Amino acid sequence: MGVSRRGASARAPRTQFESSPDWRIVIGDCVAEMSKLEPASVDLVFADPPYNLQLKGDLRRPDDSQVDAVDDDWDKFSSFAAYDDFTRAWLLACRRVMKPSATLWVIGSYHNIFRVGAIMQDLGFWVLNDIVWRKSNPMPNFRGRRFTNAHETMIWAARSEKAKGYTFNYEALKAANDDVQARSDWLIPLCTGEERLKGTDGKKIHPTQKPEGLLARVLLSSSKPGDLVLDPFNGTGTTGAVARRLRRRYIGFERDRDYAAAAESRIAAVEPLPEETLAPFMTARAAPRVAFNELIERGLIAPGTRLVDAKRKVGALVRADGAIMVGDKVGSIHRIGALVQGAAACNGWTFWHIETGGGLKPIDALRAEIRGAMAG
Repeated sequence: MGVSRRGASARAPRTQFESSPDWRIVIGDCVAEMSKLEPASVDLVFADPPYNLQLKGDLRRPDDSQVDAVDDDWDKFSSFAAYDDFTRAWLLACRRVMKPSATLWVIGSYHNIFRVGAIMQDLGFWVLNDIVWRKSNPMPNFRGRRFTNAHETMIWAARSEKAKGYTFNYEALKAANDDVQARSDWLIPLCTGEERLKGTDGKKIHPTQKPEGLLARVLLSSSKPGDLVLDPFNGTGTTGAVARRLRRRYIGFERDRDYAAAAESRIAAVEPLPEETLAPFMTARAAPRVAFNELIERGLIAPGTRLVDAKRKVGALVRADGAIMVGDKVGSIHRIGALVQGAAACNGWTFWHIETGGGLKPIDALRAEIRGAMAG
């Protein structure tokens, strides 16, 4: 393919760190090493491939000081065709190991993301979203001839158009965003300060280390504790560090031994968060079904109890069979709730309340008690 690479050669012996059964880093070419994994074994892939920046010569600031730009061999390709071949190969390797319900994230810049996206679609991936990572502290355009490159793009895709059951933690994301739907533009600063890994010479170990906040949002949105997360371009292990903190399993592939060693130390030092802070968000769809008559059977509501709306304007009598009645009208909590409002439909769980010593209590709170007992 005419691709220049720094790190292990194709004939070099392959190595992997066996630091934990929950995470590992494999040194070697990701395409070759992924072929050794079981097919359909991975829950989530996050890929930060070379961007093929095509830099020509040194990049300098107005004061003539040199910018520490990405000029490493691993980002150099002989042509667009070579880059496309490289992209197609690693995407196919990822697709083979993805479960039918798995999803794939790929991050890039204007240099490569459009080519990557087209190849993804050609291979059968189904694009779910493109996410704009807006950098709150972007590097300026020193020559003043273009807009400041203040964002990168992430493509989030399912394995195929017909994929079902992929993880998207919609309710948790919405709750964390003040009960507003999470958007596809994320304002997150570049990796700086203590988070940036540096060598003994004080220089950054990797030129394109991603911020942990970015990976945390990716993993929290589209994976669950215990899921297997794969990163074909491990680098200094940001994905692995976040995966371990969030109690996901992890496997990363890296050709450069220095990067891999830095990642191993970094991930090993991570303390996983307490399990209770990562418990799956109970959604209405995922919650076990509880019928209204179960409240009666468990003694939480007695036959003859009067249900009222939040303003105590209307009331209904609870029957022994689990129905409720207003006058001569008998039906479910939903049907009678709609009837007294003159509405087409009603969520009876939130409409009806019972009187307690502390005031009105929605019957949905009683249903939550039963669900809590089921979960325990």
